Amino acid sequence: MASIQRRKAVTVTIGGVRVGSDAPVVVQSMTNTDTADVSSTVQQVAALAKAGSELVRVTVNNDAAAKGVPHIVEQLNKQGINVPIIGDFHYNGHQLLKKYPDCAKALAKYRINPGNVSIGKKDDDNFRTMVEVAVENQKPVRIGVNWGSLDQQLLTRMMDENTRRPEAEQRDARDITMDAMVVSALRSAEIAEKVGLRRDQIILSAKVSGVQDLIDVYRALAARCNYPLHLGLTEAGMGTKGTVWSAAAIGILLQEGIGDTIRISLTPRPGGDRREEVYAACELLQALGLRAFAPSVTACPGCGRTTSTTFQELAERIQDYIRDSMPQWKQQYEGVEEMTLAVMGCIVNGPGESKAANIGISLPGTGEEPSCPVYIDGQKFVTLHGNYDELSAAFRKLVDDYIQTKYAPRSATPATASTSRS
Repeated sequence: MASIQRRKAVTVTIGGVRVGSDAPVVVQSMTNTDTADVSSTVQQVAALAKAGSELVRVTVNNDAAAKGVPHIVEQLNKQGINVPIIGDFHYNGHQLLKKYPDCAKALAKYRINPGNVSIGKKDDDNFRTMVEVAVENQKPVRIGVNWGSLDQQLLTRMMDENTRRPEAEQRDARDITMDAMVVSALRSAEIAEKVGLRRDQIILSAKVSGVQDLIDVYRALAARCNYPLHLGLTEAGMGTKGTVWSAAAIGILLQEGIGDTIRISLTPRPGGDRREEVYAACELLQALGLRAFAPSVTACPGCGRTTSTTFQELAERIQDYIRDSMPQWKQQYEGVEEMTLAVMGCIVNGPGESKAANIGISLPGTGEEPSCPVYIDGQKFVTLHGNYDELSAAFRKLVDDYIQTKYAPRSATPATASTSRS
C-alpha cells in the first residue's frame, strides 16, 4: 500500500462501515432506480455491492419511496447483502423522516443538503428537524453542500460583504462561491452538533463540477475541520470524460491525504451498467495504492506488431472473469485481491511484463511463432497453443489453480494465511 499521509479525521461508523482517517477510504455509489420499485432497487443495490460499493445511496423523495426503504433493506438482508443504505433527502426530507419512522430506522445514514432543505424559509427549522430524527435513531448524517443548490441567502450576504470592501481587496465571484460552500458546510455541522449529533456522526461534502474548483474547495474545507470528507465531482459526465475528470480531481486530493469516502458520479448511457462508477472508484484507489479490491490485469495497448485481436479479447475476457468471480473469491481466500496478471500481445514487452506478474501470458505478435509462454511468479510454467477459446479456458484454469494453491482460505488463521502465499 502507498505511504500517503491521510488527513486526521474522526471516525464515523455507518451501519458497520467505518469512515475516517483510521479506516480505509470507502467506495460508495447511488442507485438510479425508482426507490418505490423495491424489486428493481434491491437488484441494483445488490449488483453495486457485489461490484465493490461499500455504501449505497438511494433517493427518498416521496411517500412511496419512503415506504419502500424498509422493504428494500429487509430483502437485501435476506439475501445476505448487508451493505448500508443511505437516504438522499431534498426539500421534503424533514416531512418524510417524521412521517415514516420505519424508513428513518431502516436507513444507515441520512444525506442532507442544507441548501434546499429549508428553501423559502428564513430559519433552519427543517434542517434541525432532520437532525433531531437522526439523533433519535442514532444515525450519522452527511451534510452535502452542492454548488448548484447553495444557500442563496448565505451566498448573497457574502457577495454583498465582498462588494463593500475596498476595490483592491475584493475577490472574484468564483472564490466567494467556494468560501460560501465551506461556510455552509461548517455552519450546518455546528448546528447539528448543537441539536445533539456527536462529532463522530457527521460527514461533510462540498461538491462542484469543475476539477480545479473541487480541489480548492476541499483543500479549504479540510484545513478548517476534522470531520470525515466525502469526495465526488458532481455532474462529472459520461464515459471517458466523467472518469478522467473525476480521477483528476479526486486523485489529487487523495494524494494529498484528503478524502475518506469517494463516489465517481458517472452518467450512464441509456440502459448502461451502473456498476461502471463503482469499478472506476475502485480502480482509482487501487491505482494510488490506497486499496486493493481485485486482481489487476496489465495489458499492452497494441500496435502494428499485434494485428491479431486475440490478446485484446483474452484481456477483456479475463477482466470480466475476475469481476464476476471476485465476490466469491473474496469470501473464500485471504489476500486474493492483491494478485496481479498480465496479458501481453507480442515479444517486445510480453515476457518481461509476464514475469513481473503473479501469472502472465505472452501471446504471439504478427509474424511470431504461434506459441504462448505462461509465467508464474517469474518462472516459465507452460507454453500454451490453440485457438482463442482454448487459450482462454486454459489461462482461466491456471488462474483458478493459482488462487487455490497460493492463497489461504478465509477460515485460516492470519499466521497460516501469511505463510501459505508466495
